[in-house]
Amino acid sequence: MQTRRTIVVAGLASLALASPLAAEPPKRLTLDWAYYNPVSLVLKEKGWLEKEFEKDGIAVRWVQSHGSNKALEFLNAGAIDFGSSAGAAALLAKINGNPIQAIYVYSKPEWTALVTRPGSAIKTVADLKGKRVAVTRGTDPYIFLLRALAGAGLGEKDIKPVLVQHADGRTALERGDVDAWAGLDPMMAETELEKGSVLFFRNADANTYGVLNVREAFAQEHPEIVIRVLRQYERGRKWALANPAELRDILAKAARLKPEVAARQLERTDFADPIPGEKPHAAILAAGAALQQSGVIEAKVDVKAVTAALINPAHVREALRRDQAAVR
Repeated sequence: MQTRRTIVVAGLASLALASPLAAEPPKRLTLDWAYYNPVSLVLKEKGWLEKEFEKDGIAVRWVQSHGSNKALEFLNAGAIDFGSSAGAAALLAKINGNPIQAIYVYSKPEWTALVTRPGSAIKTVADLKGKRVAVTRGTDPYIFLLRALAGAGLGEKDIKPVLVQHADGRTALERGDVDAWAGLDPMMAETELEKGSVLFFRNADANTYGVLNVREAFAQEHPEIVIRVLRQYERGRKWALANPAELRDILAKAARLKPEVAARQLERTDFADPIPGEKPHAAILAAGAALQQSGVIEAKVDVKAVTAALINPAHVREALRRDQAAVR
């Protein structure tokens, strides 16, 4: 019978085996921060990662991601080591050859919905046929839009997509340049509260989880550093749960939002579980299946296998084990 110690050592060995040759420590860690990842804002504000790696002589650099597509582009180019995205967006990137792993859940959000202007004749997804819709390809709002269209018997060819970044989509909607927008918080909350924009189609379960991705090569070369990063992410997640008013203020300051707008975004954000386990896996897999059915993912792709290759909870499980051991 295995003892707890044996199991723990085996778990550590499995992480160590990912790096058969000891790699030199990096001179710098590069992570993204994003308005749609409030935990990243906490870490950036508090400087905990900088303090964690200061003794190792490892600098920490922060790069803003304006959407999942940008975070994933940065990861693919090696411009960042850790990047925030929606789970389904990470799956699409993995299918397209982006060598990443989803190692942590920073939130379970309802961060996207389909949005139109007040007084618009658009009331249902079916009303989008032939209409101009602002959307950012490669992001959860894009995937949400495709799934919503499919549910109404429509496809991307039945609308007129206007391809812009999220903030520009919000502006285009308010100016009347488009009829609808596949929105993303906090911009969605802002236009909802300040302009009366209408979230005419919502489905919280079709929002895939917010995941922290790591470059696969980085995780293989530096598994210990990945664990240490995730321990600080855990510190930030727990702080966010314990300090909702301060979290609101950090988000409001970073995104230049009114406090009530930041509060609206956070009302739709759940920080309860950091492990990319069964539920996140199922949500990402369901999104992939829907996208394959609608033709966005080729029929030959084994979505189940790619999802399994994408999600790796080993590092966060070890980070949690160490945190628990530290408080005993």
